[in-house]
Amino acid sequence: MAPEGSTTTARIRSELIRLVAEIPESRFTTYGSIANHLNMNPRQVASFLGSLSGEEAATLPWHRVVAAEARISRGMAGDLRAEQQARLEAEGMRIRPNGFILDPDRFFHVVGPKSKIRRGLD
Repeated sequence: MAPEGSTTTARIRSELIRLVAEIPESRFTTYGSIANHLNMNPRQVASFLGSLSGEEAATLPWHRVVAAEARISRGMAGDLRAEQQARLEAEGMRIRPNGFILDPDRFFHVVGPKSKIRRGLD
């Protein structure tokens, strides 16, 4: 991963924000899907999303990005997990008590082919 504050990191962050903003209402995608698109690790995607400013978090549909197998991340703080679940349910998704989205194929959003972002050190 490029150093924080580098132009590469800024481009990756910008593309990540664009991808999350484009997830339609009543759909979700996974950290892994976004990571595959950006040619990075799902944990890096989670880290970027975890570092959103308050303003970004208020305007981006971050709640539409979940862990592998359509599950609300167990690594998130409990209040954020509850907020994510409430937002997803408000958009018509049903969540099992263990955090898995019911009928995930119906709600999954495909991010698209891999990005052409160059990942050199700046």
